[in-house]
Amino acid sequence: MAVLRRKARAAQGVDDPLDAAQERRVRAVLALGGVPQTDLPDGVQQVRLRLLERAAKGDEAPRDVSAWAAVVASNLAMDWHRAKRRQERLGERLASLRQLEHPSGEDSSVLSLAVAQGLDELPDAQRQVLVLRFYADLSVRGIAEELGVPEGTVKSRLHAAVRALRARLHEDEVV
Repeated sequence: MAVLRRKARAAQGVDDPLDAAQERRVRAVLALGGVPQTDLPDGVQQVRLRLLERAAKGDEAPRDVSAWAAVVASNLAMDWHRAKRRQERLGERLASLRQLEHPSGEDSSVLSLAVAQGLDELPDAQRQVLVLRFYADLSVRGIAEELGVPEGTVKSRLHAAVRALRARLHEDEVV
């Protein structure tokens, strides 16, 4: 299906601004940021749209499209969480997920849910650097460049985020 979309765009003279590897990275950042599988295609399209809008305005292309796309995807994931919180509380969602779980692999599921909840409770700036560092695999320097903050700020946010997430997992007796 994706091949057909690319061929259709190529026939119309529109090149896909994301290559296959960049699209996979965007999907991974969105998924690890807590966006449900059903919303991932929309998130990828949003990243494409922002790249195309940037080009239409005459703005320079990002130095590293892959890193830029990961930052945009991270921001989209945060936006998704904000909208979701307005609709329903996280506790209700987690409770319904636990009811659907099967006993096999329960430890892994509990850890995944605890990490997702812990990430959701972090301040936006900390969650963003944590996702970009460990899920999008950006370096501290790459994160600093993309966010426009000093490397020391990225390091301190990472340190605080890891410490808070670790404390949360110990508090919940998950680890």
